[in-house]
Amino acid sequence: MTSKILKQVTRIVTAQRKREGGGFMVRRPLPSGSVDYADPFLMLDHLGPVFYGPGEAVGAPDHPHRGFETVTYMLEGEFEHHDSHGNHGILKSGWVQWMTAGSGVIHSEMPSDKQLKEGGNFHGFQIWVNLPAKDKMIRPRYQDVPPENIPWFESSDKQTKIKVIAGEVEDVTANIDTHTPIYFLDLRTTGKYSLRIPEGMDAMVYNYHPADIFIGNEKAKISESQMAVLKHQGEPVAFEAAEDAEGGKKEARVLILAGTPIKEEVARYGPFVMNTDEEINQALVDMRSGSFGSIPGSSERMRKTDEANNKRRQAGKQ
Repeated sequence: MTSKILKQVTRIVTAQRKREGGGFMVRRPLPSGSVDYADPFLMLDHLGPVFYGPGEAVGAPDHPHRGFETVTYMLEGEFEHHDSHGNHGILKSGWVQWMTAGSGVIHSEMPSDKQLKEGGNFHGFQIWVNLPAKDKMIRPRYQDVPPENIPWFESSDKQTKIKVIAGEVEDVTANIDTHTPIYFLDLRTTGKYSLRIPEGMDAMVYNYHPADIFIGNEKAKISESQMAVLKHQGEPVAFEAAEDAEGGKKEARVLILAGTPIKEEVARYGPFVMNTDEEINQALVDMRSGSFGSIPGSSERMRKTDEANNKRRQAGKQ
């Protein structure tokens, strides 16, 4: 008698293209038509990969946030950020920024002067992570982490490497502090690897690379721009690079997001994520009253954004 294979992949969704910020395109698997919220993850945007000519790069000029965290992970290119609390920095290739918006912040994410002037490749991700009610009004906080401070795990057969942005893989633990238990991993493999995700954590896997990958006990194939929703019940989840047309295996690359569900009511309106509609209304009142503050140079950032969009349109680019 053969035993029944317990399926671990419950759903596969394909990212939808959206225009965001100052006019850049993203691929968004979450939220989508079939997966609106994957507690505690609110959104996953895949930015690029795209090549910008000189003067063409755009970002997200001044905008508010309250009640959650934004996580930016750069693979290529540079983002410069400012906020209404006086924070400023440049995220370069390999960097991660974990921003806790908390009680409220005005934030600007723009291409660096170098990226705008010289152009070049741009590729990255932004993830929105919910905060529990007790933390929604805490003071905003930044964790800007350079690549040398983000540890890598390597399997014994040298075929799998995992960048441990949050959480842990075997004996490798991330340096980033999170308000609720979170796993954020960048897994790259030319072979096979079985990953343990703590029981009770909901998990998603997003394929951001052209090579296919097989996931789970049932070896569900996940292609580029697809996200798999997992139900693992604490059992290891298998990842295996797919063979190409020549019978070899190209490196597969996926993001893995897992977290302990907060299990609270969610009220959302644009860049505000609270627990009740009344709290959303208060966020709007606070923003309009100016209590979130402001960032000097707002009109200049809008001018640069408009010029970059006009230059791309003139060149026949999206």
